[in-house]
Amino acid sequence: MKRFFAVAIVATMAMPLFAADGAVVFKTKGCAGCHGADGTKAMPAMGVKPLNSPEVKAKSDAQLTNTIANGQGKMPAYAAKLSADEITAAVAYVRSLK
Repeated sequence: MKRFFAVAIVATMAMPLFAADGAVVFKTKGCAGCHGADGTKAMPAMGVKPLNSPEVKAKSDAQLTNTIANGQGKMPAYAAKLSADEITAAVAYVRSLK
């Protein structure tokens, strides 16, 4: 029983090591190319708005997840390129942008 708890504690502590880093996903998996490294880039002709804009900030996590996974307008879908954890991490990173 003690062994079980020891393994459970170690596994729980190690989980953040395996979680996707939203900033790394954003900057290396294609997001920064259009949105800029800090999310402030705007490209009106492409429909790209700064990710720290009130319009984007008003979207729910589910809406942002759906946009990343399935694309929107000229933005391609990333569901086949990113894992669910990476998409969740990217959404968290977008939320952190000021």
